[in-house]
Amino acid sequence: MAWKINSSNNQKVDRFGITIDKVILPNGEEKTFSFLDFAKGVCVLPITENKDIICLKQYRHALKSWQWELPAGMIDHSETSPLAVAKKELEEETGYVAEHWLELGSFFPSPGSTTEEIYLFAAAGLKASQQKLESSEQIELHFIPMEELKEMVAKGEFKHGAGLAAILRYKFLTD
Repeated sequence: MAWKINSSNNQKVDRFGITIDKVILPNGEEKTFSFLDFAKGVCVLPITENKDIICLKQYRHALKSWQWELPAGMIDHSETSPLAVAKKELEEETGYVAEHWLELGSFFPSPGSTTEEIYLFAAAGLKASQQKLESSEQIELHFIPMEELKEMVAKGEFKHGAGLAAILRYKFLTD
């Protein structure tokens, strides 16, 4: 049973939207519920000919630290398909293009507080192109064997949520 929305207030702050709803729950209780409106996004698991994974070590200002990640990005309203954005993000962030693409589905990283949905892909048949970083992106490329990446995940060194989802879906679909 859905919640009844009595009123809704939407605000835009930089690249995020904030929605504040006044709702009536199925039990009749009135509550204020807020959440972030995120753009949809993509995440790519790039697999080299040698079965290494191209991982990024990227500075994340929100955490004030360098994080292990996979190539990822937002889908803006002018872009048509998640696959097109995945191809663009792979080339921009890694300097590689892929000949083969495998759709791994999508997931909601935090459905209790955001509307964000991320589409996952694996990419193979990689060919070198040109990296095209945005001015705010500080990225180091690393070629990591899948077994080593699995160890990094198990030790808690690789914490990128979309990357974890992509690795898991890929392993479930291909093992």
